[in-house]
Amino acid sequence: MKTDLSGLPAGKQRELRHLVDILLEEFGKVVASRKAPRLKNGQVLKIILFGSYARGDWVEDPIGRYFSDYDLLIVVDHDDLADTVEFWDTAEARILKELADGEMLRTPVNFIVHSLQDVNDQLQRGRYFFADILRDGILLHNLQGHRLAIPAELSPRTALDEATTYFEDGMESAERRIELAAFAMEKGYGKEAAFELHQAAEWLYNTLLLTLTLYTPKSHNLVRLRNLAEPLDDRLTAVWPHEGKFEKRSFELLRAAYIKARYSRHYRITAEELAWLGARVNVLREVVSAICSERLGELNRLVAAE
Repeated sequence: MKTDLSGLPAGKQRELRHLVDILLEEFGKVVASRKAPRLKNGQVLKIILFGSYARGDWVEDPIGRYFSDYDLLIVVDHDDLADTVEFWDTAEARILKELADGEMLRTPVNFIVHSLQDVNDQLQRGRYFFADILRDGILLHNLQGHRLAIPAELSPRTALDEATTYFEDGMESAERRIELAAFAMEKGYGKEAAFELHQAAEWLYNTLLLTLTLYTPKSHNLVRLRNLAEPLDDRLTAVWPHEGKFEKRSFELLRAAYIKARYSRHYRITAEELAWLGARVNVLREVVSAICSERLGELNRLVAAE
């Protein structure tokens, strides 16, 4: 794996070094407050930059308002420490604050957290997502003595069987959520409709990621799922228009619905916003179905050629 950031501008290199400092500092504060030795002595073994900044095809387009994010894989020494809410919320909050300040950080950040055992299990099962990280990633932090496994070769037949199951099950679940959202809208149950639309979108992104990469993070965060999915196919970037305040507000209401639509008495969403979100989720469904169907076609051709 690469360790050299020289292919990136000096400002990006400084940002990434600062990001590593934030992640290690905030994680250190959290584990220091724990009493159980396995938590108190928890370690960050590796931090790996992957995605467009690692590959060198990142984009900063002020005119089109598209900016690539930093994608980071954080590898910890056991599964409990991969709980993003318990161990990584403070780091995420600090990153968001520093992004808002715009001094030390200006590039949005997404990170996922897995244990070393989990990553190595995924590599030994030939999972594309982790194999690609190993191939293209840049190691930003490394604790010596903790090796990553050599990726196994995944047969086209196995990939096809798994991807087909993920696609069929995921699309069925998404369709059910869309139907439930339509019923709730018809009844005037705004919060319930918003929650079901969130779940439909979440299922659709998970379905796409699993069908194409055989991996999806354990996350209900639509922004995180979008940021992992959109670089996989340009058609996904047009699903959520963001030129106007209405579009931005509506997506933010959808993003927040997983928690706030269920638990906050202050959550409000209009019929107009729900109608727009419902239409966009249906667009997402069509795009995801098309992309996944193409991928399954490719795998079928590979199987036939064996």
